[in-house]
Amino acid sequence: MMVTMNKRKKVLVGMSGGVDSTITSLMLKDEGYEVEGLYMKLHSKPGYHEIHQARAQKASDFVGIKLHVLDLQKVFNEKVYQPFIDTYEEGKTPNPCALCNRSLKFGEMIKFADSIDADYLATGHYIKTDGEYFYQAEDDTKDQSYFLFYVQKEVLPRLLFPLGSRHKKDIKKIASSIEGLESFASQAESSEICFVETTYTDVLKKHVNVDNVGEVLDKDGNVVGEHKGYMHYTIGKRKGFTVKGAHEPHFVLSMNPEKNQIVVGKKEELECNHVILDNLNMFNDEKDFDTTVKLRYRTKAVKCHVKIENDKATVRLHESVFGVAVGQAAVFYNDDKLIGGGWIAAV
Repeated sequence: MMVTMNKRKKVLVGMSGGVDSTITSLMLKDEGYEVEGLYMKLHSKPGYHEIHQARAQKASDFVGIKLHVLDLQKVFNEKVYQPFIDTYEEGKTPNPCALCNRSLKFGEMIKFADSIDADYLATGHYIKTDGEYFYQAEDDTKDQSYFLFYVQKEVLPRLLFPLGSRHKKDIKKIASSIEGLESFASQAESSEICFVETTYTDVLKKHVNVDNVGEVLDKDGNVVGEHKGYMHYTIGKRKGFTVKGAHEPHFVLSMNPEKNQIVVGKKEELECNHVILDNLNMFNDEKDFDTTVKLRYRTKAVKCHVKIENDKATVRLHESVFGVAVGQAAVFYNDDKLIGGGWIAAV
């Protein structure tokens, strides 16, 4: 009788050239997976890929895995970069990382995993999953769950996140203790938005007229000062514009892109008690529930009530928050479980 051996599970690892993806690939190989790596060319920042692809190749060679390279610059421009520009032009605040995670890192990369018959996809993100939901990482200073709320639920059963139960300092210790990987432990951290080298306005200036002096209004429509162009501002910003006769700080409350105007007021005028969300991405089927919501990265989740109708959610906050920006993500959590979210359409 012929005995057949069980085939090793194959996993594709997103390799960025950083310490997190390097240790991720090493851990999975040590666990017995058949591992292959993928370096994705996303944006076209000059000199970026020459450096990071070389690092990803060095890491892959060390681990002993094959590295694939996938040029996704055209898709990235269409799905992430151009919407980033468009959203600022509309006077809103974009979240390009959440779009990239859905369309590229857990969209196009899943397609590539299928093309090489990989069972799983793994990355160096600090997040956990049980195949049905995402959960916040053990290291709350590195948790990236907020940016993954928009990933399609159908792909969750195929995702592996070996670093979700680890702390960043421990990952760096592991790398520094392995001969040949010491340099990865000391590399500078990558920026939150990979294609923004200095400020987001420097990116915008390549495509649109950012420096365009305009009027500053109060909430009653009176002209009270001057600003240097509405795209320089986001909701809650308190500097970079003038307010005649002001004796206390003023903050940006809203923007009128068509007229190149910004509306400013005192801090209490930034107070928000409810938001409307659209383009929802939920991991359960509840339509009327109590939970907590995070309205910006690195802010605390606040208690709220959510009612979903026609793919829109009305979120009533149990405590006031300040500086809520249209265009940002609102992400729902039950304790450390991410149950879904959507995009802030109105406040």
